[in-house]
Amino acid sequence: MMEEHADLRQAVKVYKALGEPTRLKIAMMLTDEKNLCCSDIGSKLESVAGSTLSHHLKQLTECGLLDLRKDGTYIFYSVNREMAHKYAPYLLV
Repeated sequence: MMEEHADLRQAVKVYKALGEPTRLKIAMMLTDEKNLCCSDIGSKLESVAGSTLSHHLKQLTECGLLDLRKDGTYIFYSVNREMAHKYAPYLLV
């Protein structure tokens, strides 16, 4: 029963994160191209300020949909395919 509640809470976090159009675009972009840094993502979106982009990436990472890998001063993002498969399989189509 507790596991069901945890799954429900996790689903709400993922859907809430993906409910914002820019975050959905980011997640869709990262299913096609993995290991993009913040500046690469920003240049592809064009109309998103750096601080706003950081906020979006933080939301997607905190809900578990994105994984991050640090390399020096750069942070590279990719979709957590297991999480996407479970809660947002349409991203993987």
